[in-house]
Amino acid sequence: MEIRPATAGDWPRIWPFLREIVAAGETYTWPRDVDEDRARAMWLVPAPGRAVVAVDPDGTVLGTAKLVPNQLGPGDHVANASFMVVPAAAGRGVGRALGEYVLTLARAEGYRAMQFNAVVATNTRAVALWRSLGFEVVGRVPEAFRHPRDGFVDLLVMHRRL
Repeated sequence: MEIRPATAGDWPRIWPFLREIVAAGETYTWPRDVDEDRARAMWLVPAPGRAVVAVDPDGTVLGTAKLVPNQLGPGDHVANASFMVVPAAAGRGVGRALGEYVLTLARAEGYRAMQFNAVVATNTRAVALWRSLGFEVVGRVPEAFRHPRDGFVDLLVMHRRL
């Protein structure tokens, strides 16, 4: 698997699984009916943000991540990142590889820490992955996410120094 910067040409291979993940409403705080233009603008972010893709040797996109400053101005030394893995590629290490890559990229770009503002507490695989990569839960927002099956569930704020 190769991880490389995402290009506009990758979007047609990102959009189908991004749409599926967001529409499921289980892990992202995005509107479940986000349209393609809005999703592209939210994912393929301008500098200093970056989007990357994980691809198989045949060029199949297995997942994607984006890295942005968590805040503007005096808070821009803390990174924020988002990750999506093709559902059929779950359990193949794509999320871990993307996580490690983005952490290394954030360090290289001078960020001092990374913070996830809204990890859905019922997304236990993601919570376990981020913990294994050194993140800690530094906050919990009770019932801040409307899960389509589980009702109101907590959002976790996760953080790690770089």
